Amino acid sequence: MTLFPAEATQREIARELYAHARDLPLISPHGHVDPALLANDESFPDPARLFVVPDHYVTRMLASQGIPPARLGVPSVDGSEVETDGRAIWRLLASNWHLFRGTPSRLWTEKVFAEVFGVEKRLSAETADEIYDELSARLAEPAYRPRALFTRFNIEVLATTESPIDDLSVHAKLAADGWGGPGGRVITTFRPDNLVDMEWAGWAGRVATLGELTGRDVGTYPGFLAALRARREVFVAAGATSSDHGHPTAVTLNLSDADAAVLYRKGLGGAADAKDAEAFRAHMLVEFARMSLDDGLVMQLHPGSVRNHNRALHARHGRDVGGDIPSATEYVQALRPLLDAHGDDPRLRIVLYTLDETAFTRELAPLAGGYPALYLGAPWWFLDSPEGLRRFRETVTESAGFYNTAGFVDDTRAFCSIPARHDVARRVDAGFLARLVAEGRLPLDEAAETIADLAYHLPKKVFRLDGSA
Repeated sequence: MTLFPAEATQREIARELYAHARDLPLISPHGHVDPALLANDESFPDPARLFVVPDHYVTRMLASQGIPPARLGVPSVDGSEVETDGRAIWRLLASNWHLFRGTPSRLWTEKVFAEVFGVEKRLSAETADEIYDELSARLAEPAYRPRALFTRFNIEVLATTESPIDDLSVHAKLAADGWGGPGGRVITTFRPDNLVDMEWAGWAGRVATLGELTGRDVGTYPGFLAALRARREVFVAAGATSSDHGHPTAVTLNLSDADAAVLYRKGLGGAADAKDAEAFRAHMLVEFARMSLDDGLVMQLHPGSVRNHNRALHARHGRDVGGDIPSATEYVQALRPLLDAHGDDPRLRIVLYTLDETAFTRELAPLAGGYPALYLGAPWWFLDSPEGLRRFRETVTESAGFYNTAGFVDDTRAFCSIPARHDVARRVDAGFLARLVAEGRLPLDEAAETIADLAYHLPKKVFRLDGSA
């Protein structure tokens, strides 16, 4: 696999540039790997539970062809029976491997097979058992346990994502083992969505849990804010350098304390409607920006996903199993209240993501090029393909440049795919920079410096992983 330009001159330049980034450590400042994986450091159970069951990129594609997630081992929340035989799950994937032709999932998976496990044979119904057995044999070896792979992958920092009501006991174990805490290799991220989204089932109960955990009176809006601030302090002490906000839209509101308190009381009383819930989420983004001014957490905003669009899938299997769909998202007016209040404050840092590519040229790149607080996050989720990564550079560089972007973010639950995803991004950036060099728009030495910045130095700086304020 090269992913370099087909044109010979650019291809050679890309290879030279890629060499400057290829061996740099991996910075993974946002993702959803289960920290217990590294805290417990146990062998992966089998190939199916490593490559299929937790990966909604994979299960979603198969579901689109009529293969129920239950047959792929995806846990149910409604008590329905699911497949538990790893080999049966694997055979089902292998017999449908043709569905993944041309997709990033196939690219990442085959790269992991070859470069991590030494499996070069192509997956198919005929080779399914042979590959399953070969992978199983590797997974039984100490060299393929999570911590050994973490070191082999050359990961410098891996950020996981936890709710404010998570007790962070897993991260405490990692810290005790020398793997976590401030400056550690595995850190947490503060993700408060389930405490600010009144439409998320069980919201009031989680707020009560927050009060119990912090000893604050969350029956009042000021008490709720105090409780969130208290948990942020705990997260910072555990090594967190960023927060993450996955709202349906990018709307922000700067309400008075009195108006915010009215919304909060309506929510606790079960009287809030959809408009109230959106207003509260929007206001809380501004509140979290204020908190970031004090504690330094970098804000990440991931709007634009219609969660649980496939309602039947959600009813059977819960959240985050492939039932979400991107939607159009407006940023210019939506972010204005937050930016009017804090967009020029050098203490604030916001990394913006989108699932709506039409917003890159029209809205996001000009915004990032106009406010010191804003950086553009990498193509996310449905866009993190080689094509999506190329389009990102082509559409944002003219307005935002390279240094208003935040480097690559893998945003994955699939631990073994992390090096593959970063390598794809580095190859794509090498190709883009090679074109600029070939066209006489960028000197080769500056392109070499730029690719190292994109791959390593920028994410480390933007996410405050270098210890900077």
